[in-house]
Amino acid sequence: MKPQRSQRNSLCPPKEFPLKEITQRIISCALEVHSTLGPGLLESVYEEALAHEFTLRGIRHIRQKEINLNYKGKDVGRHRIDYLIEDKVIVEIKAVEALHKIYDAQVLTYLRALDKRVGLLINFNVVWLREGIKRLII
Repeated sequence: MKPQRSQRNSLCPPKEFPLKEITQRIISCALEVHSTLGPGLLESVYEEALAHEFTLRGIRHIRQKEINLNYKGKDVGRHRIDYLIEDKVIVEIKAVEALHKIYDAQVLTYLRALDKRVGLLINFNVVWLREGIKRLII
């Protein structure tokens, strides 16, 4: 039986959430970056700081990973994701006033393109970072 697609938004996931340990480590890094820098900066600043925090904590990551987009067996272009963590979790970061549904769709598209199950969408432009984190699961 194939699992249904779903979106979940939680920082304290129940046991059934896949990749719980690594996503908690990623969220911990994001919380550290946000508590140190605060909101209101450019996305590129958070991206650089988060990469440094991943390195400090020994978390394997690929930054600006290029992915091939395929349409019915034909390569139709390339795109970049912000991070691929431990070859398992996609992380997309934003520094926007509000997260819109299109950002959820963007992460879900990346998950399908890379055949991954879990993505984190993190918006650093919030007062409390916990309010800016979404976990998306396919």
